[in-house]
Amino acid sequence: MTGADFMVPSHFLPLEQTDFQRLEHAAYLKGLLKPFKGKGALATWASQCAVLRDEVIALGQQRVLQQARSYPFNLLGVQLAQQTTGAGTVFLRWRNLDRSLMGVGLWEALIDSPNTPAHLIDDLYALEQQRIVLNMQISLLHSITRQALDCASKMARAQAAYQGRAGGHSIAGPIQDGTAL
Repeated sequence: MTGADFMVPSHFLPLEQTDFQRLEHAAYLKGLLKPFKGKGALATWASQCAVLRDEVIALGQQRVLQQARSYPFNLLGVQLAQQTTGAGTVFLRWRNLDRSLMGVGLWEALIDSPNTPAHLIDDLYALEQQRIVLNMQISLLHSITRQALDCASKMARAQAAYQGRAGGHSIAGPIQDGTAL
């Protein structure tokens, strides 16, 4: 199948680069590869990653979920929904109307079902692709945030141990027996 053979979705408009342009200028991965000097810089970067994660979640809610909940998708027996994790992160999941089942298997069954209108298949595929990518982006940003906060905590602990030992003196100063390092 060539690009020309692929049907463009008619009801769902996937996110485009312009949707991410405002977000991409935030301090995300470009902030990873630098020499962090202490806990403050790590905590600041973690905060920036958390804000970016929350903005990606909002983008998914406003642009993807809003479309998935409107006509003609709202007539289907399987719908895209938000699921909030115990950590407070929001992901997009497929679920049935009575909320008794959740998961990609529902989407697969929807695609395979002869009751699903053929003119929605391309849109449902585009929705699933968008869901997969958004969930990956949200997950990565959440993990980076957690790791940066954990690292900031370890830096604070190391600093406290260092300050306790150094007692305000230079680390290269005299040690207990009077000799220098």
